[in-house]
Amino acid sequence: VVLMILLCVSVLYPFAYMLAISLNEGTDAAKGGVYLLPRAFTLINYEIVLGNEVIQHAYLITILRTIAGTIAGLMVTLMVAFGLSYTKVPFRKSILSYILLTMLFSGGLVPLYIQLYNLGLINNFLVYIIPGMFSAWNMFVMLKFIQGIPEALVESAELDGAGPFRVLLQIIVPLSKPMLAAIGLFTAVGHWNDWFAGAFYVTKQDLIPVQTFLQQLLSAQDMSAILGSNSNQEALARGSQMQNVTLMSVKMATVMVSAIPILCVYPFLQKYFVKGVLIGSVKG
Repeated sequence: VVLMILLCVSVLYPFAYMLAISLNEGTDAAKGGVYLLPRAFTLINYEIVLGNEVIQHAYLITILRTIAGTIAGLMVTLMVAFGLSYTKVPFRKSILSYILLTMLFSGGLVPLYIQLYNLGLINNFLVYIIPGMFSAWNMFVMLKFIQGIPEALVESAELDGAGPFRVLLQIIVPLSKPMLAAIGLFTAVGHWNDWFAGAFYVTKQDLIPVQTFLQQLLSAQDMSAILGSNSNQEALARGSQMQNVTLMSVKMATVMVSAIPILCVYPFLQKYFVKGVLIGSVKG
């Protein structure tokens, strides 16, 4: 119990510290002594972050990418797993071996970049979606789950004239909700937290996701990375409150704004997540 408490504290304290700094006046926080609660409460840091047009657009890109990428990834990976669940599929073992091989070896970053360039995906929103539409690991998890569904259900549906897509939509998908929720959560978090694709495959500022913007902000040396030429931010800059803002306080507010939305998803999917993780171990 003591070890678990210490582990929870080590995870929660940095989050609480960043929240306190983001809600505190920057010049006051720079003096030190702010650990869990803000000493000079203010919302100016969040006004700067949420009022910035670049961050707003980056949020839109991240939200669209997370929704489209998660749906596309689940659909494609589930269809592959469902197709390979039929033992009579031609070259099934060879296909599974080939997919397993991709989990062990990869071509590397440079060949991947060249491939994406030849496909016209560089500086394209689809670079966030297409490369992640299939996951070998998720496919094997889905495959094992589908194989655990009683064959009598599928056979009875086929005897009633149901085709593969009808079996998938009316039998496999309803019975796989816990597994799909767990894998969907992992996929969504991966899309939301990914900054790498935006940093290396996109150079257009209007296509970068919020995590890439955050990565650029954390390496910034002045407030110009936040303020830019936004008229609203210039109006804020002329205000007296701006004198109490520091780059660190704005960074902490940006971190919190980028982290809170995905944390709010967990309570709604937790019951499916736990069930999806445990069902495989019970059957194993």
